Amino acid sequence: MKKIAVILGTRPEAIKYGLVINGLKEDGRFDVIVISTGQHKEMLDDTLAVFGIKPDYNLAVMQPGQTLAQVTARITDGLAKLLPEIAPDALTVHGDTGTTLAAALSGFHHQIPVIHIEAGLRSGNNNSPFPEEGNRKLVAQIASLHLAPTPGNSANLIREGIQEKNIVITGNTVVDSLLWAVNSQYPSTNKIVDDLKDDPRKIILASVHRREAWAKIPDIARTIREISLRDDVRVVIPMHKNPVVRNALKVELSGLQNVDLIEPLNYLDFCHVMKRADIILSDSSGAEEEGPTLGKPTLILRSLTERPEATYSGSAILVGSSGDLIISHVNQILDNLRSFRSSNVKTDHYGDGLATSRVIGAIANYFGLGPAVQPFFSGCEMSQGNDLAANTV
Repeated sequence: MKKIAVILGTRPEAIKYGLVINGLKEDGRFDVIVISTGQHKEMLDDTLAVFGIKPDYNLAVMQPGQTLAQVTARITDGLAKLLPEIAPDALTVHGDTGTTLAAALSGFHHQIPVIHIEAGLRSGNNNSPFPEEGNRKLVAQIASLHLAPTPGNSANLIREGIQEKNIVITGNTVVDSLLWAVNSQYPSTNKIVDDLKDDPRKIILASVHRREAWAKIPDIARTIREISLRDDVRVVIPMHKNPVVRNALKVELSGLQNVDLIEPLNYLDFCHVMKRADIILSDSSGAEEEGPTLGKPTLILRSLTERPEATYSGSAILVGSSGDLIISHVNQILDNLRSFRSSNVKTDHYGDGLATSRVIGAIANYFGLGPAVQPFFSGCEMSQGNDLAANTV
C-alpha cells in the first residue's frame, strides 16, 4: 500500500479533487492523507463537506491581507514540519494555486515525488492569469508525473521538454464533479435555486474575481448594469469573498431590479444555477470548462485563456472587458436563444466524466500497481496557430 498525501487549499481544488480523494480512499492500494493549507477558509471546508471529506491536517495559513510571499512561506513552513512526520510515498497537487506551488516546492525539498493533476495548461503570458500561469510552469519543473486534462495540455508540456512517458492525458476531473453534481438529488439550501426554476426571464450567471481584472471590475459592472436594463433578463452574481471585488460590484449594481448580488453558493447549488442559466459570463477558470460542458453559451471576461479548446468550437467566446463587445455578444445570444439552444454548443473537449478513474489508474501505474491508462482524447487538436487565434479578442 502506498501512502499518498493530497494537498489542497482552495475551493476550486476541493471541487476538482473531491471525487479523486474519495476514489483513492476506496482503493485498497492507497493510504490517503488529506492536508488542507486553509488558503481558502470557510469556502474550502464547506466544499469538501459536500463530498463528505474532512482533512486529516489543517495548516490554517489564511490571514487577512496576506501577500503571495507570505502565503507561500506559511505553507512551506507548515509542510516542512508535517511531511517528515507523515513520510508519504508521493504527494499530489492540483492546478495552479499558491498551495499548488508551495506544496510542490515542499515535496521537492523533502525528495518526495510530486504528482501534478491538471498539468500543462498554458496561456502563454506569465501575467495572465497572475500568478497562476507562473505557478503551473514552475510546478512542471518539479513534478514526476504530469496528469494533463487534454491533448493540447500534453503538447504544451512536451514542447517544454517534459518527457512524454511522464505524461498521462486524463480529461479534467471538474467534468466528473459537475456531472455528479447536476445529477444529484438534494434539497437546495438557497431559495434562489428554486426561485429561478419558475422565472420566465433569461438568466445570466455572472462572476468576476481575477487579480488581474480588479482594475476593470467597475467597467465590467457598468456593462452588466446596462445589460440588466432589458426587461427579459435576470442577472445572478455570486460575489467573491474578496472585499476588492465585492465593493466594486456593490457600488455599481446594488439595488437594481434585475440583478441579484448574492453570497457565494455552495457547490451543488451553484451547479444547479449553471444548469438553469441561459448564458454564463465569467472570468472563472471553472466556468470556462463547466459552461461549455453543460452546453451553455459562455462569454469569457478575459483577453486570453489557458483553456482554449471550447473557443475553437464556439462554445466559449473571449470577450475581454470591452463593454461594447460584451453587450453585443450577450444581445446576440439572448435575441437568438432558441437557435443557440439547438446548435452544437455543448462540448466534451474537457472530459467525458471518467477523468477520476484515469487519475487513480495513472497514480497506480506510476507505482507499478496497475496497467497503463488509456488516455483521454477529445477530438480537438491544438496547433500553435490555433492557440494564437483563440487567444485574440
